[in-house]
Amino acid sequence: MSTVTTPADRAATAPSAPPRRRLDWRLRFAALSLIWGFSFLLIKVGTEGYAPFQVTLGRLVFGTAVLAAAMAVRRERLPRGARTWGHLAIAAFLLNALPFSLFAYAELTIPSTLAGICNATSPLWGMALSLVALSEDRPTRVRVAGLGLGFLGVLTVLGAWQGFHGLDATGTALALLASLSYPIGWIYVRRTLAGTGHSHLSMTGAQLLLATVQLAVVTSLFTTLPTRVSVVPLLAIAALGALGTGLAMLLQYGLVAEVGPTTAQMVTYFVPVIATAAGVVLLGEALAWSTPVGAVIVLTGAALTQVRPKPRQPSQP
Repeated sequence: MSTVTTPADRAATAPSAPPRRRLDWRLRFAALSLIWGFSFLLIKVGTEGYAPFQVTLGRLVFGTAVLAAAMAVRRERLPRGARTWGHLAIAAFLLNALPFSLFAYAELTIPSTLAGICNATSPLWGMALSLVALSEDRPTRVRVAGLGLGFLGVLTVLGAWQGFHGLDATGTALALLASLSYPIGWIYVRRTLAGTGHSHLSMTGAQLLLATVQLAVVTSLFTTLPTRVSVVPLLAIAALGALGTGLAMLLQYGLVAEVGPTTAQMVTYFVPVIATAAGVVLLGEALAWSTPVGAVIVLTGAALTQVRPKPRQPSQP
């Protein structure tokens, strides 16, 4: 549920004046963890009153509005160039339109707790894909072990030894495909949009705008207008978009700029914990022992896949 900031993006947005005093990054980190953790609960509530595509469209509309307001305050402009917008359209599909829709459809048949845990497999998919797509991202024994451990955790969550009894295979597959879509999008962004000279806020705002247009077209083709307005699901969608998409991206943008992408990415490991707690406490979802145990294994494996080898020190003559 995130986007990528490249070193070139951060350089392009480096402040020319002394930075204003902001809320401590640890508090913003905690807020981001809570917002993304509760996003899966909000998706579940939203789908109780509206079709999955409508939930996703509403989410993108409210999220885009927040980023548009932030761009107006900071006097940022949308990026220029047909080539840049073409790449952003693909990034919008892979990082927003597709995974948001897949999670919404998945939560029609699986609990929000499982969706949140499936989301945590994103670093595992990213590790596996980077071995193929990014020649500079070489595997190590620790990272390969983390990959194997992470997918063992997935099998634990799904209860593989029971033959996946009681599990909705379609919904689970959709949630896992959503988590796979994120690293595919990140790799695409890294290969095509790094070093464009545009700020991260400008690029993300344009990306969400394009995703909104994509969902507007899809929603008009495949859904009908709801016969009545369901207030609670509508409020959930508004919160999902304004907080879980718009504000969350602004928080992530600030964290990456302040403490670096590695530390900011650690939020991934708190999201499934919060999503599970929210689903159990607020929605009354059942929790088997294999779910938290498997989640811990998944997160441990995901953490190991992010371990980078230390650079070699030049030998002394």
